[in-house]
Amino acid sequence: MDADRSRLAQRGTRLEYITIGWNSLEGLIAVGAGAVAGSISLTGFGVDSFIEVTSAAALLWRMSGDADARTREHRERLTLRIVGMCFLLLAAYVTYSGVTDLLTRSIPHSSIVGIALACASLVVMPMLSRAKRGLGRSLGSSAMRADATQSRFCAYLSAILLAGLLLNAVWHWWWADPVAALIMVPIIAREGVHGLRGESCCD
Repeated sequence: MDADRSRLAQRGTRLEYITIGWNSLEGLIAVGAGAVAGSISLTGFGVDSFIEVTSAAALLWRMSGDADARTREHRERLTLRIVGMCFLLLAAYVTYSGVTDLLTRSIPHSSIVGIALACASLVVMPMLSRAKRGLGRSLGSSAMRADATQSRFCAYLSAILLAGLLLNAVWHWWWADPVAALIMVPIIAREGVHGLRGESCCD
């Protein structure tokens, strides 16, 4: 049983390294493209990618202590709370920026790079989410299940982002970008509250 659990923990470590690599690249591209286009939803998506990196790094720390039950439980709870605080900060940032853009009628430019990035994320993140969810069940890890949910949540954000960018690019609906960003807020905040309570959203 210990050998099986060790192999599962190693698999979890590999998944988190993949998550860190993908989300680091995704975040850099999204923030850069968002700054060029003046798109708050694209910039917010990039910031969320860096929060995913923080979550993955915390899960790496959690996986390294998987062999000891007491260490494992302590690290799970702390990991969830760290990620929860990051999500609440992101919700505050997106709310402020989205409302400001609506009030000032800030018009973003079209972003082909952002559209392509959202499409790629819609493919990658569901695959990562499924792999993590299965591993979380096998390990009995609420932290890994929460991380799987965050990956799925990232796919939802990708769909919202894509809709906002396409509406702006095709019909020049400037308000679609900040509205898309504000639609993300309650989803982000809900995840943050769960995390601060030390819970997986599946608990």
